[in-house]
Amino acid sequence: MERDGTLLDDYVLSLVDAARPRVCFLPTASGDADHYVVRFYRRFSPGCEASHVSLFRRDQGTGGVEDDLATHLLSQDLIYVGGGNVLSMLGAWRAHGLDTILRKAWRRGIVLCGPSAGSLCWFDQALSAFHGAPRPVRGLGLLPYSNCVHYDAEPARRAEYHRAVADGMPGGFAADDGVALHFRGTRLEHVVSSRVDGSAYEVRSHGGNVAEKRLEVRYLGAPAQSKPAPAQSARGCVAHTPARAAQQPVAA
Repeated sequence: MERDGTLLDDYVLSLVDAARPRVCFLPTASGDADHYVVRFYRRFSPGCEASHVSLFRRDQGTGGVEDDLATHLLSQDLIYVGGGNVLSMLGAWRAHGLDTILRKAWRRGIVLCGPSAGSLCWFDQALSAFHGAPRPVRGLGLLPYSNCVHYDAEPARRAEYHRAVADGMPGGFAADDGVALHFRGTRLEHVVSSRVDGSAYEVRSHGGNVAEKRLEVRYLGAPAQSKPAPAQSARGCVAHTPARAAQQPVAA
């Protein structure tokens, strides 16, 4: 849900084979912020069966789901996780059993996606800088890699991510703002961007030395504006699609 365009949202919806997709929003990382929920409905309601799950608000509001979260979430075509504090989000999910439900959603082939915290959560480990210096965080482990977002927007993350990988964090993927990593199963299928100059990288450690490889990125805008090679990095989103189904986490 980028403020200045819909390219990444349109891409994620293209992974769903449904005329009117069922899309559920999890705004947990923002503390279920009202403005974020409203933005979700403005973006997805016109063409989708939109709903949301709030773990912090007793009044769910229009479209909110409170009872039988497992049945509701496992009936979706797409689950969209919002950005914010990934540590708080994962703690709340585990307390309410959503981590188990989301693993089931993954196995069923439901498209899982999200920006920032909604990207970090799907990986084995990730680098979070919410409230303090960047530090490693253990995610749901659906993708056996590490993840770092905001790679170009917050320069300190690059050095900290390299340091973490050198210190034993699994190698993985870093993305600029506006760049989405699309996995099919646990394999990176595509890297797409809503920005002409968006970049993504594979980061690995070899004998204590960290190597960064720039990945091929496809710009989602008008072909005439696209560039033959990716430039630099941004706010990460992940979309994931199971190998046997459509797509699973897309992160941006």
